[in-house]
Amino acid sequence: MTKETDNFLESLLVDEDEALTQLRSRLAERADLTGLLDVAYRTMDTPIGLLLLAATPDGLVRVAFAGENHEQVLSVLAERVSPRVLFAPGRLDEPAHQIEEYFAGRRRHFELAVDLRLASGFRRVVLEHLVDVGFGSTVSYASLAALTGRPRAVRAVGTACAVNPVPIVVPCHRVVRSDGTTGRYLGGSDVKRALLNLEAALNRSE
Repeated sequence: MTKETDNFLESLLVDEDEALTQLRSRLAERADLTGLLDVAYRTMDTPIGLLLLAATPDGLVRVAFAGENHEQVLSVLAERVSPRVLFAPGRLDEPAHQIEEYFAGRRRHFELAVDLRLASGFRRVVLEHLVDVGFGSTVSYASLAALTGRPRAVRAVGTACAVNPVPIVVPCHRVVRSDGTTGRYLGGSDVKRALLNLEAALNRSE
């Protein structure tokens, strides 16, 4: 093929991608207006890798790390929340913006509605107490268990943190073992250390 042919085919592919993006946007808008969009999602690049964000009308329902299978995450959302899941990045502009501010060191507290329907029972109680652990601070699993009123439920607290569906925004990375080691984390121990180091560095810079 000639260079001109290659350029022509490439322009067709670009036009097709743009048309597909516009189509998805129109579908998302129409689904939203007609009440047919139950779960909106998007992805975003961050210093710790590609994150998937998903939200319901009640708030942010899922933050998935790069190491997770995003397609599987969406499948679980379709099963446990609603099959009406659609790529609608505009619905997640504010969560994405606040997460960008967090990584840039301009945000220490998220002001977002959070939908914790994927956590139930004691696990949900644990996540609700995490808001008391401030930016740059850490708490042990045992101390968090005591905050919930069940001081002997240390293992259950660890499990709740390890499967937190909305990490970063609900800061389970601030919970560590009594000996100071990180413990389990959905995004992996390296990601947990990176988040803790980010917050500690910003605190030191003040």
